Amino acid sequence: MNNITIGPVPGGYKKAVSEEFMGEIREYSYPVRNYINSWRQLVTDQDISSEEAGRDTVQGEPIEKKCKVYLPAGYDENDQERKYNVLYLLHGVGGSRYEWLYGGGIIDDNFVICNILDNLIANGEIEPLIVVFPEGRSCEDWENTNVDFSNMDRINILGFYYFDYELRYDLIPFIEANFNTYANVEDKSPAAIADSRKHRAIAGLSMGGMQALNLTFGGYRFDSTKYTKTVSPFSNGLDKTVRAPGMQDLFAYVGAFSNAPTTSEGRLLGANIAASGYITDLLYITCGDNDGLAIISYESALSGLPEAAGENLHDLCQVLIRGGVHDFGVWNNGAYNFVRLCFGKVEGSQKTVVKITLNEF
Repeated sequence: MNNITIGPVPGGYKKAVSEEFMGEIREYSYPVRNYINSWRQLVTDQDISSEEAGRDTVQGEPIEKKCKVYLPAGYDENDQERKYNVLYLLHGVGGSRYEWLYGGGIIDDNFVICNILDNLIANGEIEPLIVVFPEGRSCEDWENTNVDFSNMDRINILGFYYFDYELRYDLIPFIEANFNTYANVEDKSPAAIADSRKHRAIAGLSMGGMQALNLTFGGYRFDSTKYTKTVSPFSNGLDKTVRAPGMQDLFAYVGAFSNAPTTSEGRLLGANIAASGYITDLLYITCGDNDGLAIISYESALSGLPEAAGENLHDLCQVLIRGGVHDFGVWNNGAYNFVRLCFGKVEGSQKTVVKITLNEF
């Protein structure tokens, strides 16, 4: 992998850089026309069939959602000659656009995740990039972060499994229309699609890790067994419904940190990678070995995946963290290593599978 190593976050990288090298966090609102309404229908302005969606599709009024955006030091909206890669970083089941910021900790009066990004950029390890922290629930009550594991039929849970439509038709177009990005989702030519996907990355923690895998690689959507009329294999009141169409035309780099139990099995994800017509340049999956919630789904997501994916998966990183649990020790480490490997940093002629256990994070 071009001699790039995977390791713990350097202690100094969690501390703030000098002010001239500090990026900033801004908040933006954008219209969403593809979401789950209170009747559990998919509201859409696209030609999406009910068979694909696994539920009724209807027209409706857009809702307004918010996201946080990290802009690197020196970003100038008026300098349209300078372009940027974009990472979409997804939160967990009880989280929001704030989770990666406040949940990841604050050192030197700045968010640790921003300190990590600032240090990587300041030290020339990565190019300056834009990071988007979305709200991962594509539903009317997207601001409802409450989770009742004894009652999983709320649409704020269902909305996680339909975030792909919002990404494709609402959020990515908003970002690429309003920021100086290499990628241009409006250009539908094969050459532009092939180029743009190499300038987008997606990763997430826990439920967001499931989203990154299932929604990018065409895994299953889930709904409450109250509506599927089946028995949950996870004893969490959820069961699979239809498969997502996938987003491999949008993303060449995918990361999953402690992916949630509803992640589809690796053989299915790998088969969809093989059938997609696109090469996934990097798949990075990590988990703590003491994570009682996600270790089984981590192992299941990897089982048979590289064999099924074949030549359409270039680099695969399997990173187990000794002593790691379901928290930001693992997730900040995942973000640190993943972003270092994205956007052409590791692309060589040889396919690579890295299996590593880290003793610290």
